[in-house]
Amino acid sequence: MKTIAFFNNKGGVGKTTLCFHLAHMMGRLGKRILVVDLDPQANLTAYFMDEEQIEELWAEESRPVTVSHCLGPLQETEAVPFPTPVLHEDGPRLALLPGNVNLGSFEDLMAQAWLQLGTKMPQSYIRTTIAFHSLIRNAAADWAPDAVLVDVGPNLGGVTRAALLASDLMIVPLAADVFSLQGLRNLGPTIDGWRRQWQEVRSGVEATGSAASLPAGEMRPVGYVLQQHVVRKGQPTRAFQRMFARVPDVYREAVLRTEGCSVGDSADDPNCLGQARNYQSLVPLSQDAHKPIFDLRPGDGAIGAHQAYVQRAYENFRELTEAVVERCKI
Repeated sequence: MKTIAFFNNKGGVGKTTLCFHLAHMMGRLGKRILVVDLDPQANLTAYFMDEEQIEELWAEESRPVTVSHCLGPLQETEAVPFPTPVLHEDGPRLALLPGNVNLGSFEDLMAQAWLQLGTKMPQSYIRTTIAFHSLIRNAAADWAPDAVLVDVGPNLGGVTRAALLASDLMIVPLAADVFSLQGLRNLGPTIDGWRRQWQEVRSGVEATGSAASLPAGEMRPVGYVLQQHVVRKGQPTRAFQRMFARVPDVYREAVLRTEGCSVGDSADDPNCLGQARNYQSLVPLSQDAHKPIFDLRPGDGAIGAHQAYVQRAYENFRELTEAVVERCKI
């Protein structure tokens, strides 16, 4: 089982939309997928569920139905075991561990735990730091997925760090703007530092012979996806092409932390997993219907010329999903 995080230190790049569509398409390809919403904004949960369902979910008090519900043991004075999450199933091959806006309230707790990992008795701080890893492991033991897709918030705080530590791999969604490029420059060195610090923690725990339950914390970037661009005659318009041409070198230097010859074009870059064009009004239709763009029907508002875009979206996301499945070895 691979755990794959979708992350960039820039909001609004379409990471939630990408995660949602890849999860559904992976199901179409016969994969069993668990999706985990670890973004405190809970946008992925809102993509899967309507407002009434969400309100009922968040009001639940007796069952661990969201990530925040499952983190309750962190507020106990004793090491109470994390519960097995109650998943929201969306068909036979797709399940969601819903998010909750209350997740942001754990930000300070996780940040403080990270700072205390170097103390002589770090057990409780380690438990807090790997809480998401524990929840994913508990959910996966019950659901038995081929892969876990994790939607992560765009900041570089404690919740994001804990979410990425729980992930084996990382995919970076990018929009064609300077803010996405700066997001790459920010996340690369930060994640590299987190990875090194976590390896020091693991080394210390391994010396005691009890590191088996700890995540590897590799957070290995497997590639990026170019998104939200306008296409004409099958290609991004010239303005988007100019911006996309800058991505390969920035990704290689800032995220992979390696040197090499300039690629000059994302189409020739092996780190580019693919593209997801701007589907404009089909995205809000998809969100309202709580289904992928490629499943929209006239009853959902996809009428007339929209149906041609629906078919293109199916082809687009199938090709992209196949690339992700191959790269991540799902």
